Amino acid sequence: MHVGSKLLEEEASGRPGISFEFFPPKTAQGVQNLYDRMDRMHGLGPAFIDITWGAGGRRAELTCEMVKVAQTVYGLETVMHLTCTDMPREKIDAALEAAYNAGCTNILALRGDPPREREKWEAAEGGFRYAKDLVRYIREKYGNHFDIGVGGYPEGADDNRDVDLLIDHLKEKVDAGSSFIITQMFYDVDNFLNWVQKCRDRGIKVPIVPGIMPISTYSAFIRRSNWTKIRIPPEWLEALEPVKNDDAQVRNIGTQLVADMCRKLLNSGKIHHLHFYTMNLAQATRMILEELKLTPSEEMPLYKPLPWRQSLGLRRRTEDVRPIFWRNRHTSYIARTQTWDEYPNGRWTDSRSPAFGELDTYGVGLKGTNEENVKLWGEPQSLKDLSDIFIRYLEGKLERLPWSDTPITAETDVIKPDLIDLNRRGFLTINSQPAVNGAKSSHPVYGWGPRNGYVYQKAYLELLVPPDVVGELIARIEKNDDLTYYCVSKTGELRMRNGEGPNAVTWGIFASKEIIQPTIVESISFMAWKDEAYLLGDEWAKCYPAESASRKLIQRIMDEWYLINIVNNDFHKTHDIFHLFQGLSVKNIDQRVEAEPADGEAATNAASA
Repeated sequence: MHVGSKLLEEEASGRPGISFEFFPPKTAQGVQNLYDRMDRMHGLGPAFIDITWGAGGRRAELTCEMVKVAQTVYGLETVMHLTCTDMPREKIDAALEAAYNAGCTNILALRGDPPREREKWEAAEGGFRYAKDLVRYIREKYGNHFDIGVGGYPEGADDNRDVDLLIDHLKEKVDAGSSFIITQMFYDVDNFLNWVQKCRDRGIKVPIVPGIMPISTYSAFIRRSNWTKIRIPPEWLEALEPVKNDDAQVRNIGTQLVADMCRKLLNSGKIHHLHFYTMNLAQATRMILEELKLTPSEEMPLYKPLPWRQSLGLRRRTEDVRPIFWRNRHTSYIARTQTWDEYPNGRWTDSRSPAFGELDTYGVGLKGTNEENVKLWGEPQSLKDLSDIFIRYLEGKLERLPWSDTPITAETDVIKPDLIDLNRRGFLTINSQPAVNGAKSSHPVYGWGPRNGYVYQKAYLELLVPPDVVGELIARIEKNDDLTYYCVSKTGELRMRNGEGPNAVTWGIFASKEIIQPTIVESISFMAWKDEAYLLGDEWAKCYPAESASRKLIQRIMDEWYLINIVNNDFHKTHDIFHLFQGLSVKNIDQRVEAEPADGEAATNAASA
């Protein structure tokens, strides 16, 4: 969706909007850490994010890649910065094409700052001298595909301190085709609001979004203010100077100062959206939003159009059906289906065509380094040790498992005792959901979709089961006509009672809309998930040395145990699935696996024998 349209909707609704700016990190690990942070900050409900562009397109490929990932994987409406500086026309065209192919529909067109080795700004040969020229070019080449934003400078730009002249230039950029303005940071609210009024008087009618810079440390606060040559109100310095060496105090006082500034902006009636320069950090921004009561809450939860994170990638915006197997592996699902040949249908009416990418696609494998994973999950040497790891995850004491990239959610609370009991008896649960019979679509835990609707779920359970129990479990399932299942081994031996067609396990009913069935179980996708599920276990085993007990234990389970999912098609009932396991448990749960001795140790033992 175009940012300009979002901003107008916020103004009409009276509910303030927020957005975040990020910049490309310098290292690969920094990029991954930022993706994780962006994913978490999605929960704060930003209307959009933007990603900066280095002078001359430095790290341009990374900017384009981050825009693509933010759009397609994390479902964040993303604005890509694009500057004129050192950018010949072919570079501009390549960047715009990359943004288009990523599903990005918003550009922030800037003149940009000169590279550090140059003293003054110069246009590249064949490039654009001013941001208004870039705006006009994008509009002529792509029509209305891109919504185009531009920068505003309430206290002057680095090379031009004439605010009135800059407003004239801003009017030219708007007339060239831009539809929203994001401003430079500031701390003087009265001056900013006077500047907004000047813009309105000059005939600039598009939404103006103030750039908000949180205060995390005193030195950074002073450095950024001096760099941008903005005015700091004297009372701010009086409050911060005495505690400048105490970062916690600076952050607490800075939060209050910036939050008060934001309140004044919103209460003015001229501003309806706040854009935060996060500096790739979360805490300072979160503190301000909490102080402003702009974070989602039980009274006003974050609106979810679907029960899973929707992708905003090219051709994926209309996707409304997803297999439940990837509930906790969102990134993997997007990566594997990026070449899905059934888009834009996405309804899974016939999934017999080859729909899934190869397993070596980015995002499919185990998250984290070997060292990080051993530290997180320890060194299990018995099935009980493994069960304890799963139980700790269910209790919220672990942030992830190999099959779950995210912490346990509140939806699991009603079945958590049953899941813990299963794991204590040696079964390893991977995915589950309780039955839901007509919860309001606004429900803080189960709700999704338009207001004043009702949502439903069938109880679902997916787990790893040892071979000596599989026969008895399937016999029990088949005695209950309401239950369907898939059971598969690592080698692909499949048993099922479900048929090959999709079985909806989540659906919603809304006024003046057809029934939406966004989560399903079906055979082709389950077999694709099977490959991934066993790969994740294999990679977990490989976190440990080849001769270790942990490696042998996990690898044996991956090689021998079955992956089973069970659906109770009577959506009024949750616990029939768990009743299946009454009296069943895994044998020798406490038996420890012995590590193989090192070669030298083995030779010594043989000699003594």
